[in-house]
Amino acid sequence: MLLVGLASGTVIGEKGYDADERVIEVLECAGKTAVIPSKSNRKVAREYDKDLYKARHLIENFFARLKQYRAIATRYDKRAIHFLGAVYLAAAVVWLN
Repeated sequence: MLLVGLASGTVIGEKGYDADERVIEVLECAGKTAVIPSKSNRKVAREYDKDLYKARHLIENFFARLKQYRAIATRYDKRAIHFLGAVYLAAAVVWLN
């Protein structure tokens, strides 16, 4: 499974990945920490690191701002090295603003 081969010790996900058998148990068997909040209709709420989950929101906002650049969102460049340069440039502009 894709989740088992991750190099990170912590996996941060959204509420949609709150599935015990398919996601949470697989991660725990692999020795990884799952930072996934429980769905609101779940009978027993699971504990998670709220500060780390807030950091996930900042990362998602960064990618949303990065995708506002049309050349990045549609990938105009044919070569990967040129696309990576455009991503670096757009990321620097986002970071400076």
